[in-house]
Amino acid sequence: MKILFFNLFLFTFVVPGFSVPQSKAQSLGDAIAAHAVEVAPPTQVHNSEQDSETASPDPHHAIALHGAPKYGPDFTHLDYVNPEAPKGGTLKLSAIGSFDSLNPFIIKGTPVAGLNFLRSGFIYESLMQNAWDEPFTLYGILAESIEIGEERDWVAFTLRPEARWSDGRPVTADDVVWTFNTLSSKGAPFFKAYYHDVKSVTAESARRVKFEFAVKGNAELPLIVAEMAVLPKHYWEAEGHDFSQTSLEPPVGSGPYRVDKVEPGRAIEYVRRDDWWGKDLPFFKGFYNFDRVRYDYYRDSNVALEAFLSGEYDVKIENTAKLWATAYDAQAVKDGRILKEEIANESPAGMQAFVYNIRRPVFADKAVRRALAYAFDFEWSNKQFAYGTYTRTDSYFENSELASSGLPEGEELDILERYRSRIPDEVFTQTYEPPVTDGSGNARKNLKTAVDMLEAAGWKTGPDGMRTKDGVRLEFEILDSNPQFERWVLPFIKNLERIGVKASFRVVDTAQYQNRINSFDFDMTISSFGQSGSPGNEQRDFWGSDKADMEGSRNLIGIKDPVVDEIIEELIQAQSREDLVAHCRALDRVLLADYYVIPMWHFPKWRIAHWSTIKRPETLSDISPLISDTWWHDGKAAQ
Repeated sequence: MKILFFNLFLFTFVVPGFSVPQSKAQSLGDAIAAHAVEVAPPTQVHNSEQDSETASPDPHHAIALHGAPKYGPDFTHLDYVNPEAPKGGTLKLSAIGSFDSLNPFIIKGTPVAGLNFLRSGFIYESLMQNAWDEPFTLYGILAESIEIGEERDWVAFTLRPEARWSDGRPVTADDVVWTFNTLSSKGAPFFKAYYHDVKSVTAESARRVKFEFAVKGNAELPLIVAEMAVLPKHYWEAEGHDFSQTSLEPPVGSGPYRVDKVEPGRAIEYVRRDDWWGKDLPFFKGFYNFDRVRYDYYRDSNVALEAFLSGEYDVKIENTAKLWATAYDAQAVKDGRILKEEIANESPAGMQAFVYNIRRPVFADKAVRRALAYAFDFEWSNKQFAYGTYTRTDSYFENSELASSGLPEGEELDILERYRSRIPDEVFTQTYEPPVTDGSGNARKNLKTAVDMLEAAGWKTGPDGMRTKDGVRLEFEILDSNPQFERWVLPFIKNLERIGVKASFRVVDTAQYQNRINSFDFDMTISSFGQSGSPGNEQRDFWGSDKADMEGSRNLIGIKDPVVDEIIEELIQAQSREDLVAHCRALDRVLLADYYVIPMWHFPKWRIAHWSTIKRPETLSDISPLISDTWWHDGKAAQ
């Protein structure tokens, strides 16, 4: 699944401007709490000689999409850990909202913090796992080795004989087969899209499993199936266990922790397993240092902040510039018991934005989508609410080499030329830029532009001052679960009112929000589309036509564009790094040209506050701080 990120804090945390990355295989513990969305790491230059070396039937301890793995077969630990970190203590974390399920793999329910539908954090392991200091490179976890067909039309894994479930039974190839088939048929729609090109999965022995693909040359497919969380067949097939339903029963897993205490909707506590089979793997040296990890749920982020400052939990990643500057004046900060750090990272930012649901008649008109963007005064809001610290986003692949810029040229232009008659001419003649103001708060010029666009599209002002066309009023609701966005949204709504557009902001609880998003029951929402450094199969779920009507998919916008579909398929089949980059940039331009979103902002640092009893490695990964995975408790400081 590469290192693909979700903006976890967008919904449950105060997000203004901050996209925190999450690998498809990352524990939610690193993010402290969660909702959803994705982003990416640095990249390597394609090296065909090295690629052919790893894409071979010979067994390997690791696999890289492009180039060679950083760590050889005899590595002792990863570079972003403290291999001598002490074990012990409890890590207390927070989450916002509530939960009603320990099954994160289905669209029903709200899964608990510490579990996510890609790797499921503390409880389950995958065949292989990302290293967080290199692009899309995986190392064997449940699998001791990987073999890949020379044409990348199959991949096989040999499981470690010592791999065990928490009930003592061995992890087998049958578990892998059952997991794949179950996720594809009963899991969230993401899985069906992501594993679309897998033809069959076969257990060739108790420890060897082989995936055969329907296509050749899908370079990332062997890697993304390697990151699939493996589930225990015997547990889920036992009487009383229905995979398609939510459950609060502590599951059987293969990971370093087990569920110890569940307070439905309020708290969950994980305890480290003394009998964990993987504790001596070099990959996990310096990992999982806390005896216990506990998440307490708060209904409100302001209450959660006060709880942190009072010592109720240990670490907070702050996503609001104003709070970072003004709210951390507690005595514990002044006397050094709480440490504040701003840590630069290289996590690509993806696209955080106001997202149109173009299934709604009011947003089916591209002219409307383009015009309304002129009512969002980012420059003024950034000064007022974020001390000018945020940067405007203008690409779906923001903060990476995958982002389009300038006018298309080279291979990127060649790709777009094939679709010239089917895409807007501006793709070839203009560079996308979101509307800009002078930051004074007087956006009259931009609002005049919006009015002219709406008038030209036939949206006329009625007796009540609101615009209509063919009997449809230009009004809509902005849906979210985070009340902290209100100060950003209300000025936007006020500007919309000035141009004859009626909008409202509705905040609902996280469970209702997720249900409405899953069923596309919204007009506009605030969301993020993250990207990895090696985009591929997941793009189908984001923008694919066949996902537009599939509830629970990530095609929130409702895009049904054959050109987008074709570019995605070519992107998935990219034969080199350069080819991949060109297709990403072409896709970026086509998406931008249809004005599906009003871009918001990004911020390339982590703002982390933590009590001094919690220590971190001197060197962190640029992709994630990996708090629950690699930090530790300082017993002396606690005393």
